[in-house]
Amino acid sequence: MTNFEGFSLSQHLKNSLVRMNFTIPTPIQIKSIPLALEGKDILGSAQTGTGKTAAFSIPLIELLSRSKQGSALILTPTRELANQVMEVIIQLLGKNNSIKAACLIGGESMHKQLGQLRSHPRIIVGTPGRINDHLDRKSLKLNDTGLLVLDETDRMLDMGFGIQIDRIVKFLPAKRQTLMFSATLPEEIVRLSAKYLRNPERVSTGATNVPSINIKQEVIHLQQEQKYNELIKQLQERAGSVLVFVKTKHNSKNLAAKLCKERFKADALHGNLRQSKRNTVMSAFRNKKFTILVATDIAARGLDVPHIEHVINYDLPQVAEDYIHRMGRTARAGAVGSSLSFVTNSDREKWNAIERLLDPNKKKENFSKGRPGGGFQRDYKNKKRSGGGFKSKFRGGRSSEKFGRNKFSDNFKSHKPEGFKEQRSSSFKEHKSPDFKEHKSSGFKDRKPAEGFKSGGFDKDYRRKSDREKPRFFGKKSKGFKDRNFNAGDRKKNKNRESFN
Repeated sequence: MTNFEGFSLSQHLKNSLVRMNFTIPTPIQIKSIPLALEGKDILGSAQTGTGKTAAFSIPLIELLSRSKQGSALILTPTRELANQVMEVIIQLLGKNNSIKAACLIGGESMHKQLGQLRSHPRIIVGTPGRINDHLDRKSLKLNDTGLLVLDETDRMLDMGFGIQIDRIVKFLPAKRQTLMFSATLPEEIVRLSAKYLRNPERVSTGATNVPSINIKQEVIHLQQEQKYNELIKQLQERAGSVLVFVKTKHNSKNLAAKLCKERFKADALHGNLRQSKRNTVMSAFRNKKFTILVATDIAARGLDVPHIEHVINYDLPQVAEDYIHRMGRTARAGAVGSSLSFVTNSDREKWNAIERLLDPNKKKENFSKGRPGGGFQRDYKNKKRSGGGFKSKFRGGRSSEKFGRNKFSDNFKSHKPEGFKEQRSSSFKEHKSPDFKEHKSSGFKDRKPAEGFKSGGFDKDYRRKSDREKPRFFGKKSKGFKDRNFNAGDRKKNKNRESFN
């Protein structure tokens, strides 16, 4: 299919597609739109930047335009993605359309959202938390919502929105159509989606576990303290907009401040910002008022900024699948981009998981064993220590078969010099022979044991004479034994208690 004419869309929707310069549908749109228009449930996955938002928005608007009743609900994991979906919906609806849309997300004024709901919108876009808030206030009714869209499903379930989604579903009619889309759909998410979908059509285009082929990927192995200086060097060598991913909100704020001191045009985007501030930052970045955006993983999903040319993983993602979503922020809609990842010694397991995601046939590398660089390593699984040097019985290290034999190892037999011979008589034995006699000096006299000494016991009993008759240790409390005084703070209270120190 070379254009949107074959989908039997309304003329109003076709005009909107022309204004948006949507002329040729993408593979995910070609497969999804006809199935959605037939009323079937869809479980769809495709690479980032391939038009998944339009793949569910176009049939959703077309189905609502064919009837004067019914509504649709679109759930997203982040506020930024909800705003982006809302922009696409508004553009597709066009002006003077009787179908209204409302965006319900956290961080925005509840009074403003209540005003949107009074206009009886038929399309609701929002995050699960704020949708539940309106359901509790009874300001939102979903009894006629026959269309449910779950965008970036895996992210919502990973973020713990499963319980909130289940609660929302209870307010929906039993007979409904559900569409689920994401760039990655692990097997666990596919199994969990069974309770939301009914006989779904599986739609997948291209390899979903690999970034776009238009992205040039680079990796730099370095120490943690070298990351900032390397980042400055890389930013000086790169032109265009750069998206830098970090792990925490605190690091996002601090790194952006440091870059500003280095005379870079940078700003931060993280979850601690108020929604108005987040909108301001994203609007300024889209308008190229600054070139470097330092963000947490809230920018990894659905963020569509066409002029992003470089993605730098200052910190690796906690989940391997998020690496695919981060890379998807560049090289969108057929453009070319690059990605760079900093990998430290503590990131080796994370990078190993990312490599196995990209190449399932890759064997897991054991970073605990000795490597040519030597040094101290620890194998936590086998509880062994290893390090550089030759391998011996008492100390781990590189095996001679793999890294070449040590020049001293061929003739190495214990720590004795070559040619050494022990001076032992032929009749010598480790244990005393029957003929063995102890040598005593002429003035030697057997000493009598001191008072209180017992064979196999202590050399001398240093206790008071009145206490020597008492046993040293008590298995059970004797009649005259009182509790030991562990608390000597109150001497008057415990003066009659015995204390053995």
